[in-house]
Amino acid sequence: MASRPHVALIGMMGSGKSTAGFWLAQSEGLRFVDLDAAIEERHGRSVSEIFKADGEERFRDMEQSELDGCMTSAQPLIVSCGGGVVLRAGNRALLRQRAWVCWLRASIETLTRRIRTGNSRPLLGENPVADLIQISDARAALYAETAHRVIDVDSLEASQVAERIKHIWPHQPSLR
Repeated sequence: MASRPHVALIGMMGSGKSTAGFWLAQSEGLRFVDLDAAIEERHGRSVSEIFKADGEERFRDMEQSELDGCMTSAQPLIVSCGGGVVLRAGNRALLRQRAWVCWLRASIETLTRRIRTGNSRPLLGENPVADLIQISDARAALYAETAHRVIDVDSLEASQVAERIKHIWPHQPSLR
């Protein structure tokens, strides 16, 4: 029998992708990859430093390369994608084809509470709430286009999100 497909978690910064992904990987005995952390490790700089020194476009190139590498793994992975991974059509297509994609959808109130000041978030400026609203509005349709399923996470702990994913994650690699 073929193995389960990769799980790719998408959604806004602060939606809980990394925490829920870690819980899910632990409970399933699978490897967890946080794309942002993998980029930081490979390039020896934080995402914020990369944005500042090289710009968003260069970061998106790095992100795409890291995603490509994950999606070629023969073993199923749990992948926490950066919030902007859906900005590139090629990434959206790759995710839909090679992973089972779950959008962790959170309200602006939840995101604001979880992110707080946003000091380490390169896309958040002096008014993080306004920035979150703008980014969320710009990406919502892209998340919807990419996701196989949506979980509203506002009232859930990370472990509860992981449990929900476990129950709806398909057992067969066929994604459509």
